[in-house]
Amino acid sequence: MEKIPMTASGYAALEAELKRRQQEERPRIIQAIAEARALGDLSENAEYHAAKEAQSLNEGRIQELESLLSRADVIDLSKLNGHTVKFGATVTLVDEDTEEEKVYQIVGEPEADVHSGRVSVTSPVARALIGKSIGDSVEVVTPGGGKSYEIINVRFG
Repeated sequence: MEKIPMTASGYAALEAELKRRQQEERPRIIQAIAEARALGDLSENAEYHAAKEAQSLNEGRIQELESLLSRADVIDLSKLNGHTVKFGATVTLVDEDTEEEKVYQIVGEPEADVHSGRVSVTSPVARALIGKSIGDSVEVVTPGGGKSYEIINVRFG
């Protein structure tokens, strides 16, 4: 089984989602199925079919979360340092065309959220940054086209 690199906060977020799905969603869906069953004929019971669909989706996500958590390789960011970009680094970039500053943290795939500034270690941005240092220019090829950035800061933790 392939290990999945993950930060401690990413691991905790997945654990919290798993707990919520098992302890809150599962009982709520079971109750909805029981209430829909009480309405009678199941063949034309939209509430029953919707509840069964929700149960299927919830159970599928629970299995996915359990798999991710069992394969997680939690990286302690407090033990990382240096000026070279690697997993867990928070990198400050300046767009060489617009002078716009961007900050990204390189994290594991399950915890990536580009809107929160967390990019997957497998993303084009992270792949272009890994191994680079402060002052380096990087070319990032994204679906929206190519971009040039200069790395102005690398920090960990």
